[in-house]
Amino acid sequence: MAAMTTSKKRKRELDDTQRVSFALSDQPATQLGPVLAKPVVSRPPANFPSVKPTKSTSFKCYKTQTQKPTTDNEEMPFVEIPMLIAGETEAVDFYSSEETRRGSLGSRYLVGVHNKRTGITTLRAAPLHILAHEVKALKGLQPAAVSTLQRLEARAALGETFGTKKAKLAIRAQERNKVDVSAMEGVADHLQESILKNTSTLPSKEEAKANADSTRLVPQYDIDALNPNDIYPLHNMIPKPEWKALSISNYMSADGDAKRVALLPFKRSHWVNDHLALAFASPSPDKTTIKMLIYISTMIAFHKATFKNINKDVIQEKLPMVPSVVIDGLLSRFSETARGSVEARKTSEKGTMLLTHMFALCLHVDDFATDTSVLAADLSMEPAKVNMLFKSLGCKINKLTQSDLKRLGLPDSAVDVKRAILKTPLEFPKPRIRRRT
Repeated sequence: MAAMTTSKKRKRELDDTQRVSFALSDQPATQLGPVLAKPVVSRPPANFPSVKPTKSTSFKCYKTQTQKPTTDNEEMPFVEIPMLIAGETEAVDFYSSEETRRGSLGSRYLVGVHNKRTGITTLRAAPLHILAHEVKALKGLQPAAVSTLQRLEARAALGETFGTKKAKLAIRAQERNKVDVSAMEGVADHLQESILKNTSTLPSKEEAKANADSTRLVPQYDIDALNPNDIYPLHNMIPKPEWKALSISNYMSADGDAKRVALLPFKRSHWVNDHLALAFASPSPDKTTIKMLIYISTMIAFHKATFKNINKDVIQEKLPMVPSVVIDGLLSRFSETARGSVEARKTSEKGTMLLTHMFALCLHVDDFATDTSVLAADLSMEPAKVNMLFKSLGCKINKLTQSDLKRLGLPDSAVDVKRAILKTPLEFPKPRIRRRT
């Protein structure tokens, strides 16, 4: 048994003439050499796609860029030369594809030639070229355009053949819901005439904008004003009869801020009290500003007195220092009387009008840059709601710039306070468009 094993081992051993050895080519690296070609769709052991050239088909190498020597006396190795190979038969063109460069990244290819006589396999570096082919007869043809309907039909056919049960049910449901366009041909003209007739009464974009501007709950304004002072003229908030009825003689003769505050219709407004003290801090107080502050204080008191019920006698008792013509004017402009009733009532629209008239006066006093947070505290309202009313007047809620601070005479610390700023040209906020979810 041992003798048989020894004989098998000897048969498997190779003599020296059957051994294979490898050696690198001694040809210069710059010399033209072999090229390794590979099809785009690799199907070993074939070297070309399904269309194969004949053995007599010749291929040529073409440089794609000008060869640049690596040094003054040295040429670029053949493997590194940017080039493509191309060949053709009577019906097909073969050429290097765009995948050639990407296919060579990170790899190095060698071609070996075996000499049976010496048993030596000589290896030489070779560039890789991935070949593509193109049928000559199809070069000038453009692909046929595919319509959306054809795509849907092809998709439905695939779904019916290979789709799941749920997918097939969805395809059938879609076919049932499909609208037959041919059935609508007879009524298309009638529908178009009906649409034109019904939409003819709709307002144009300019008419809709003009209608929206006319129904805004703000004082009368001048949309073409070039100066903020002209957007809301003073007497659009305070009618001339009421303006003439206001007296400031007691305020001018009062000794001290406390006595002046005691004369105000509403004494707990920090905004009015601070501005009144600031007005009398000047050597020559501005009488127009003082009258506006008195009227703003009256409007705040009226707003508080008419929060629940409106009774003229009660209001007159609460505001004895206010002329009756002013109270009558506030009641006529900012309250309504229901049909068949003599009792005045305050609606949400009238309440908004009262506040916007008041805020327009505040803008005049503040040189059109008002701190809304103080007013919100005086009126016991949310700052966001007060800001929204100022925005409805065309204001922007922003921080003041350094130039605005110098113009208004405010300290640098006021730069962090957001104010309602009114500028020209007047722009009202655009209505928000709700997106469908």
